[in-house]
Amino acid sequence: MRREWTNPLNPVLVAALVGSTAGAGPLDEPHLEILPRTEAERARIGRVTAVATTFDAAQKYEAMSAGAATVRVAGNADAFSLASGNISFEDELDFKVGNALFRKLWVSSPSSTLASDGLGPLYNARSCQRCHIKDGRGHPPETPDDGSVSMLIRISIPGPRESAAGVIEDYPATLPDPTYGEQLQDFGLPGHPAEYRLRIDYEEFEVPLSGGEAARLRRPTYTLTELGYGPLHPDVMLSPRIAPQMIGLGLLEAIPASDILAFADAGDENGDGVSGRPNIVWSREYDRTMLGRFGLKAGTPTVRHQAASAFSGDIGISNPIFPDAWGECTERQVACRAAPHGDRDGRGFEVDDEGLDLVTFYSRNLGVPARRDVDDPQVLHGKKVFYTTGCVSCHRPSYVTHRLAGRPEQSFQLIWPYTDLLLHDMGPGLADSLPESRATGTEWRTPPLWGIGLTEQVSGHTYFLHDGRARSLLEAILWHGGEARSHRDAVAAMPPEDRVALIRFLESL
Repeated sequence: MRREWTNPLNPVLVAALVGSTAGAGPLDEPHLEILPRTEAERARIGRVTAVATTFDAAQKYEAMSAGAATVRVAGNADAFSLASGNISFEDELDFKVGNALFRKLWVSSPSSTLASDGLGPLYNARSCQRCHIKDGRGHPPETPDDGSVSMLIRISIPGPRESAAGVIEDYPATLPDPTYGEQLQDFGLPGHPAEYRLRIDYEEFEVPLSGGEAARLRRPTYTLTELGYGPLHPDVMLSPRIAPQMIGLGLLEAIPASDILAFADAGDENGDGVSGRPNIVWSREYDRTMLGRFGLKAGTPTVRHQAASAFSGDIGISNPIFPDAWGECTERQVACRAAPHGDRDGRGFEVDDEGLDLVTFYSRNLGVPARRDVDDPQVLHGKKVFYTTGCVSCHRPSYVTHRLAGRPEQSFQLIWPYTDLLLHDMGPGLADSLPESRATGTEWRTPPLWGIGLTEQVSGHTYFLHDGRARSLLEAILWHGGEARSHRDAVAAMPPEDRVALIRFLESL
């Protein structure tokens, strides 16, 4: 059943989510300076974002995935590394400086290169670019000796109810592992053992498809070896995650929270089998609850918060939001906390406000490439299959962003990210057991699909899903369970030519 896309914002949901802390809630968007829309604009937005019902031609503006911010399709691995198509000449300089900071290799302290020291002492990578290779998608280790750069392991243990963040209801309460914290680092500076090494074993199994076809999926088993600081807590929960692609983040941040919450349907009141719900998270930046948008479980509210968290957890770099000079080291890792760091001598954070703002600006303005072959008959047929199978119940096609002051690149753009940014239960096959804010161990945020057809060109592989287990788009679809099980079964049962067209449509995004 196709989801009804004209539902108004649920007033009960809004009442439950607004005003949760000191009058602030997820409909408050303190990171944005929002200009009001007129009633005429609202009506026009409703028309241009209506879900397609005919598929004989491409929709107007459909090729422009990011509106005026769309960029040309580069014919090389730099396709995700271009600045927003509507960025000004003056702001492109800030984009390039932010890119330099994103690519910068950090070194250990003390060092003569004061602007670059502060690495670790424990870390996953020496730069942002080492995980988000060419601003694209990471991958799991392909051989036992291939390290886990661009893939990491999040961890936590069950906690008492009073440990739940903020004052939000329905948080599955968790605590960091008392020894290893919330994330495992697989590198350490000299004298600081790495926390672990990762081994992945795969078990392959066959999935029958219509027309006598079959697909082979691989089920991963994760083993943590060479634990550097003793055993993990016996109740530890693990979540392996590859680095997601970086394009279009500023546009996702500019989608009105009310437009996202309008499609939340936790009780499946419309009976379509899909029950997306928002992740409401605690913002360290604004000291309030906000709507989660970023990360594989929508655990982070803003691009700046996401960048600051990665600086701290992945590289061990202190910043205004995560100020600890030792990054993610716990109290039990005494030598790590006592090691030299890069904010010595009153110099301030290892990345200060200006540096964090530049990396944030860069991350917000990585352009989304234009669609390809939007009028191709097979692509149009695949689009029809995608829509009529019900994939748009979660992968909502389009939005119009807020009208914003000070952020012209993201202001009032018709965009086509193919996501609802909500949490969905994807079943036991994809479960990682790790809660994150309101997200349970079986829930994941609907990932945006824009640019997915360029993954191999940019990243040199076709690994998908949160841990890269899927080796193709078809495998990724066939791993869908839970709320998406009926859609997965429909794909497996449809005529082979429909499956081929469906993949062709996805490759055009």
